[in-house]
Amino acid sequence: MKISGTIVALNEETNIARAIRSMGACVDEIVVIDSGSTDRTREIAASLGARVVEEPWRGYAAQKNFAASCAEHQWILSIDADEELTAELAAEIAALKNRLAPDELNAVDGWTMPRLARYLGKWIRHSGWYPDRKLRLYNRERGAWQGEFVHESVRVAGAVGQLGGDLLHFTCDSLSQHLRTLDRYTTLAAQAVIASGKDVSLRRLVVDPPWTFVRSYVIHRGFLDGTQGFLIAAMASFYTFLKYAKARELRQ
Repeated sequence: MKISGTIVALNEETNIARAIRSMGACVDEIVVIDSGSTDRTREIAASLGARVVEEPWRGYAAQKNFAASCAEHQWILSIDADEELTAELAAEIAALKNRLAPDELNAVDGWTMPRLARYLGKWIRHSGWYPDRKLRLYNRERGAWQGEFVHESVRVAGAVGQLGGDLLHFTCDSLSQHLRTLDRYTTLAAQAVIASGKDVSLRRLVVDPPWTFVRSYVIHRGFLDGTQGFLIAAMASFYTFLKYAKARELRQ
């Protein structure tokens, strides 16, 4: 079993080295797809042994599928530039690739891993953010990324296994950064809502945002994450409001 590690990047000079180094012990090559960085992303990636391919931005899912098509090997380990494999997860993947027989490989199309996010300087273990399992190790011949606008994910045809080590996700270091990200993603989410034909009635603006807050802060026990848990719930509520407000604007 040989694995190609893939990363899509744009102006990720502060993150890319961490992501590449974390995969080094468990993959047989690393491919970085750069969509026009104006910082040192490409130079840093190349200096660490990654193969850098320049490709204009196609959208999240399409860009990651393009990355898989550039890989030499059938098995893909795809992470984002702001993510990092823990030593435990890297060792688990390395052990997996060394012990699986061909018939065992044919029985599974991919593996999920729990993702642990760092938000405003704290690791978040509640608020609906953990374990947040993601399918990132997959057979490209039997799976692909889907999701035209936002919240892309890998879908495979057959069985899925589970890994235990954490994939670390370094999210926002400040509220201003979170707000900038939220503005960008709610625009994409609104486009997805319109494309799907979902309801964008006034009820969505009135009912869904407070329910989103309650679900994150109370049902998913965000209160156990302290101040960060409250802010996650509040921003999730605001995200929901903006998504439907922008969708209503698009539809009108």
